[in-house]
Amino acid sequence: MSSSQRAMRQAPTQARTDAGATAPLWQLLATVASTLQSVLAGRSATAALETVAPSLRPGVQSLLYQTLRSLGRAQVLRSRLVARTPPPPVDALLCTALALCWHEAKAPYPAHTLLHQTVEAAKHRPATRAQAGFVNACLRRFLRERAALIAATDADPLAHWNHPPWWVRRLQIDHPQAWQQILQAADAPAPMVLRVNQQKCTPAQYLQALEAINIEASPVGVSGLVLRRPVPVQQLPGFEAGWVSVQDAGAQLAAPLLLQGLNLHAPLRVLDACAAPGGKTAHLLELAPPGASWHVTALEVDAARSGRIHANLARLGLHAQVLVADAACPQDWWRQSGGLPFDAILLDAPCTASGIVRRHPDVRWLRRPTDIDQLAAQQARLLNALWPLLRPGGRLLYCTCSVFRAEGEDQVQMFLAHHKDAARMPAPGHLLPTSADNRPTGQDDMHYDHDGFFYALLEKKPA
Repeated sequence: MSSSQRAMRQAPTQARTDAGATAPLWQLLATVASTLQSVLAGRSATAALETVAPSLRPGVQSLLYQTLRSLGRAQVLRSRLVARTPPPPVDALLCTALALCWHEAKAPYPAHTLLHQTVEAAKHRPATRAQAGFVNACLRRFLRERAALIAATDADPLAHWNHPPWWVRRLQIDHPQAWQQILQAADAPAPMVLRVNQQKCTPAQYLQALEAINIEASPVGVSGLVLRRPVPVQQLPGFEAGWVSVQDAGAQLAAPLLLQGLNLHAPLRVLDACAAPGGKTAHLLELAPPGASWHVTALEVDAARSGRIHANLARLGLHAQVLVADAACPQDWWRQSGGLPFDAILLDAPCTASGIVRRHPDVRWLRRPTDIDQLAAQQARLLNALWPLLRPGGRLLYCTCSVFRAEGEDQVQMFLAHHKDAARMPAPGHLLPTSADNRPTGQDDMHYDHDGFFYALLEKKPA
């Protein structure tokens, strides 16, 4: 049990929501259920949480993410308790309570506390008030029959894996030897990983700065540090001065992969084609040698999201040309970027985000099977549009945060079949998500604690 869960158990009907503030547990549960209802209606958890009062948001997010990680089990249990699916507000509240209390060792509060406070939440919400007695009866029956109900649902794939059945089947086809590992990693909360800006300090120096304020961390990869426990970025030494950024260890591979084999001291034209929020753009710039003359262009089709690129670069003291444009339509932006071929192109393409489910547990419930083919078609358009903009001898790194082959290996194989001037260079391919729990003894390598990605490095052959 985590330290935050122990703290919750010590104050069963009052929950911490931010520094020094508490709220009734029923209020948190009601807000979690309302937010879950929005997710089940197709809204991302990130967008839904933005509507939650700032004082409640940390507590609501913690409980919502735990709920989403056990939502399959909760839905199957609910189907055992009631003959027909209740109205959405009641269903969301029931599923929230069942997801939080079905696994006794992982429950953030004692089961009877969750039952009582869920009923209070039903009484306080106009949409559920008339059903408060029904909610109470369902949850009391669950507590009476907990062992039998859980045993009866263990064999159900939705309950066992907490992913939609189509998602599980797809992984079994794409990764027959590793599909269980992928699903298990998705249900382990991701660690907080930092990327040290080596233009300002070394990882060893920053590790000492963390140790000085009792923040435990360990090295990962070339520039990364994994925190033993997440902390607000405001507590990180030098964060506002640009010493570090938050970036998963797997994502930290992108910039070095793209630049390997290029003359970094030469004037380089570099394109980050789908750049928001700017983490990879910044990492590219951080790797520029002192005095290097690089022209880095960052594209983002969404004007609001492009603002995050500006903010991130400003905090780090870096500069790039940021254009609001669709990378698949070079006629709209190429001349503005200089009108010359690029030496290096990073295409972090839109995808299902199936590799980052441990950080965004709503993704599995938001996606539909048809999304994969639609996104694969968009990825192909981007590859075909950007390839002519690369100079002979230049390199394009295609990456997605997906574990599905249609968005990774299959996509690249199709591209190579139609572009005889493309040579594939060494790169990880499908980097499957893992957690620290799977790390072999003595290993301290990013290949054992990271999100899921696909990386393919392509070099354009001379004419």
